[in-house]
Amino acid sequence: MTDRRTIAFLVLGLCLACGLIISSYFLGNALKEIKLAERYVTVKGLSERIVEADLAIWNISFRNSANDLEELQNDIDDNKAKLYNFLLGMGFSESEISSMPPQITDTQSLPYYDAGKGREYRYIAVTRITLRSNNVAGVKHAMEKAGELVSSGIAIGEDSSAQFSFTKLNDIKPEMIAEATKNAREAAEQFARDSGCQVGTIRRATQGYFTIDDRDAGSPDYKIVRVVTTIDFFLSSR
Repeated sequence: MTDRRTIAFLVLGLCLACGLIISSYFLGNALKEIKLAERYVTVKGLSERIVEADLAIWNISFRNSANDLEELQNDIDDNKAKLYNFLLGMGFSESEISSMPPQITDTQSLPYYDAGKGREYRYIAVTRITLRSNNVAGVKHAMEKAGELVSSGIAIGEDSSAQFSFTKLNDIKPEMIAEATKNAREAAEQFARDSGCQVGTIRRATQGYFTIDDRDAGSPDYKIVRVVTTIDFFLSSR
């Protein structure tokens, strides 16, 4: 009876020992995998493009002054007609030209008006015309010829301005993201070579924001588009 119990305990002990050995093996492998999964490098990839603006917006303002509202309106209409004819003569269509109602100031209603000093003109009007066109080169040419408006009696306001925009970002996004990713992998591979490792698959990737800025102050019609991606690459031993 005692021998049977002894054998049973030995068998049980052997089974437990085998179980512990097997468990240790799988646990060791699991810990190894976890450790390997923690080995990664974080790098950034940059992509830049110089692009030409495809939309130009020219805001033109002019002033008129008069002591009579009817006279003031006639002067505004005359200047608007000259400005429209100038832009149409430059090859733009009426659909590309728009105007806002004039802003008229009655100087006698101003809080600092001094009746004793008086003013040369009672009414001052500011009118704004906007040219919005995809013909960027044409808009630049018209701006260069703006002196003709001054010669015709239109005093262009100092708040007149031009804006140039690039609207086709979606057309170049895929290529730029791919380029930034390639740039990031090259940086990871350089790090891996220095560390005696190999670059594996992507662990995590974050696409940065696309930014569009003027290439420089002198040529706002050319833009520089940038994107920076942040990518984690797994690393493995050689």
